[in-house]
Amino acid sequence: MSRPYDNANIEQLQRDADDCLLTYGTAFHPEIITSTDGIFVETASGHRMMDVSHIYRVIPSKYTLIIHFQFTSGQMSTLIGHGHKEVVQVINDHAQHLDHLFSGMISPPVIKLAKRLTGAAPASLDKAFFLSTGGESNEAAIRLAKFYTSKFEVVGLAASWHGMTGASLGAQYHAGRSGYGPNMIGNLALPTPNSYRSIFRHADGSYDWKTELDYGFDLLDKQSCGSLAAIIVEPILSSGGMLELPPGYLKALRKHCDARGMLLIVDEAQTALGRAGDMFAFTHHPEDEGVIPDIVTLSKTLGNGLPLSAVLTSNRIAQHAKENGFLFYTTHVNDPLPAAVGDKVLEVVIRDELCARSKRLGIKLQAGLRQLQSRYGCIGDVRGRGLMAGCEVVGVRNTKVGAPEVGAAVANKMMEMGLWAQLATMASFGGVFRVAPPITVTEEQLDLALTIMEEALRTTPGTMPLYKDETVPVQNQASVESHL
Repeated sequence: MSRPYDNANIEQLQRDADDCLLTYGTAFHPEIITSTDGIFVETASGHRMMDVSHIYRVIPSKYTLIIHFQFTSGQMSTLIGHGHKEVVQVINDHAQHLDHLFSGMISPPVIKLAKRLTGAAPASLDKAFFLSTGGESNEAAIRLAKFYTSKFEVVGLAASWHGMTGASLGAQYHAGRSGYGPNMIGNLALPTPNSYRSIFRHADGSYDWKTELDYGFDLLDKQSCGSLAAIIVEPILSSGGMLELPPGYLKALRKHCDARGMLLIVDEAQTALGRAGDMFAFTHHPEDEGVIPDIVTLSKTLGNGLPLSAVLTSNRIAQHAKENGFLFYTTHVNDPLPAAVGDKVLEVVIRDELCARSKRLGIKLQAGLRQLQSRYGCIGDVRGRGLMAGCEVVGVRNTKVGAPEVGAAVANKMMEMGLWAQLATMASFGGVFRVAPPITVTEEQLDLALTIMEEALRTTPGTMPLYKDETVPVQNQASVESHL
């Protein structure tokens, strides 16, 4: 990778950053990033790192260390890697000839993306329109649900993350609710399905998610003023700690929604287009067969790092919206340039069979993480699917209490070895390594990331090795760096 900035420029940029940039919920990386390529980022000093690990640290809760390590694909977005040649070409072409239009105009890229996306989606997701961010698409979805049902109460899961705008933030319970005055009225929460930590158990100790869900709806019915419009859920709650909805959960959720006249919204911002091993993650479990959400939102993965999101819904809801004047009119609705990028990303995912590839490499990733779990007592749980996995860090396995100093030390060691690990503050992120590389990652790169994780765990005090022989057959620092 080339670095277009010399040290003098970088020093001035750092001073300008300190003078001019407002913080927004995370500490900035200690070095300015000057280049990206594939799965790598490069800093101003020339330090090259796999775009793989980001650590969030805040005050520990009663139960768990609030830390995340992310194999992140940027902000969980560069699905097919930084600087993908075909995406770059599309950007160049459309920046020159078809970049932005009046919001009432449509263009070939928008029509092509809508056709390709609805064609890839399950039947009954017939219509689409395109916006800029995940928060914006969830805002539009919630607004559409309220418009269609003529009701206003919206339900979210207690560890959800849906965006930073009014309605999307109102349905979000993971972070960002306190300190800003009243949230959107009519918002209610269900318990988060967390098989590792939930208190709802069968007699044999296994997770009883159905009783938990029924109990949650019983509480909702007691709190509701009779205007339940919709529930919005993620198939895998990434920010909440890589928590996968149990098999059959969506089918049970659909029954509860139908009984109350509610719409089901599924937020696939991080999970769609192969990230979790399926084109759409909500289709994964046979136990949920036949469940089609009323509205699906996409973002992050669709634009491969460019601001692009989508709202998908049925002909029935779309017709009601058209006949009754549904309004969600923005400056960048259906912009051609990002739509062209989304169409290219989806083309590549389908053409190169990347969903199947993600599923296959996901099995390898899970096996590698479970191997680490068998070797280090600080890894309490491994979960996720496809190239979207999580490892929960604990101080004591049987009590599941976190160890923030250990997590921070492991993160710093990984960053030194070329696996990005930034220490930043963000409330309620759970003690979880979030692993989500581009789905174009190679097996060699995946092996290298797991090797670095093992070496960081091996050489950091407090990780509680479970093996007797501490001579571990891993590459040393010099060997690791030779691969970067």
